[in-house]
Amino acid sequence: MGKTPVRMKAVVYSLSPFQQQIMPGLWKDLPTKIHHKISENWISATLLLAPLVGVHAYVQNYQEKEKLEHRY
Repeated sequence: MGKTPVRMKAVVYSLSPFQQQIMPGLWKDLPTKIHHKISENWISATLLLAPLVGVHAYVQNYQEKEKLEHRY
C-alpha cells in the first residue's frame, strides 16, 4: 500500500472593501486609555513636562526682552 498524493487546494484570503478597519483596538476607548495612562504615571509625566514648559517659558521671555532691548 503506497501513499497516494492528495492534491492541495490554495486558500485565498481577501478583505471586503466595505468591512476594512484600520487597527480598531487602537482607537477604541482612546480617552479612557489616555486618562488611565496619565493617572498611573502622573509623577513621570510631571517630571517630563515641567522642564519642557519651564525652558519654553524662559526662551519666550528671553526673546521678548531681546526684542524690546533692540527696539530703540
